[in-house]
Amino acid sequence: MQDLLLRKLGLVDYYSTWQNMQNFTEKRKADTPDEIWICEHHPVFTQGRHGKAEHIINPHNIPVIQTDRGGQVTYHGPGQMIVYFLLDIKRRKLGIKNLVSEIETAVQKTLADFGIESHLICDAPGVYVKQCKISSIGLRVKHGRTYHGLSLNIDMDLKPFSYINPCGYQNLQMTQVSNLNPKADRLAIQASFVANFSKSLGYSPKEAS
Repeated sequence: MQDLLLRKLGLVDYYSTWQNMQNFTEKRKADTPDEIWICEHHPVFTQGRHGKAEHIINPHNIPVIQTDRGGQVTYHGPGQMIVYFLLDIKRRKLGIKNLVSEIETAVQKTLADFGIESHLICDAPGVYVKQCKISSIGLRVKHGRTYHGLSLNIDMDLKPFSYINPCGYQNLQMTQVSNLNPKADRLAIQASFVANFSKSLGYSPKEAS
């Protein structure tokens, strides 16, 4: 089992968190333990490296930030669980496609823990419930190390998703855990995901003090 440091950041600014991920990735050494950061963000649209401007219909005064992750445009806001993966996949001998698959599986297992049945769609990364998207994934790999990660809609205002074509798909509908299981607790969902992801990849998670 390898150590996995868990940092719970709370509600934080997107841009500074992105900068912190870049700095961590640049400065980490061969023996630096992997980390995952769990947080929420103030309302923001983030655009992937090759994102197309036409997928932003009308941002309605919500900031739009051009990032270096994969994928198209998405929305982040309070009530959405963000998980950032600061992993050395070269050291783990883990391909990026396999990592994405492991993340999707961990999300599905987590949703199942709360009685929510989900599925995947070929060539459309993320997790879906009855054709509605509940979780999005966008990563960056640099020198065999990853940053960025996933979003899981838990209990948030979904309206801003209608201001864009989420993930580049016109008329894609979004859903969230609170619509499917109103009793699901946010902290319990976090704990379930960390446990499912860690078990799958042989990590021993330890919360940062």
